[in-house]
Amino acid sequence: MQIGEAADRVGLSIRTIRHYEEAGLVVPSARSEGGFRLYTEPDLDRLRVIKRMKPLGFTLDEMRDLLTTLDALSDPAVTGDGRTVLQDRLAMFHTAAQNRVQALRDQLAMAEGFAHQIQEQIERHTGES
Repeated sequence: MQIGEAADRVGLSIRTIRHYEEAGLVVPSARSEGGFRLYTEPDLDRLRVIKRMKPLGFTLDEMRDLLTTLDALSDPAVTGDGRTVLQDRLAMFHTAAQNRVQALRDQLAMAEGFAHQIQEQIERHTGES
């Protein structure tokens, strides 16, 4: 599929996908005879991983590292200690993601508390003129 359809399916802009391509995170699987980028389902899966990492504050380098790790784990030739190292690296990303999610939950709880406090002030001062 071409970049427009890929963008629609993943929920990213064409510009963002091109940025990720320039950063080396995702490369179209092929080009059409007319030079259009062509994406496959595995390409879309990579874009989905990137999309989920972005709001958690992962850098482009961290995204690249995770994608490289996932690619290597998909290679049946990687076995033994090499596979263990990759699994440990993946576990590290999992822990980092969990920590970032918890930080966002804490931030959301603080924001909700503030909004509740303001609502109480509105209710207290409504009709006091």
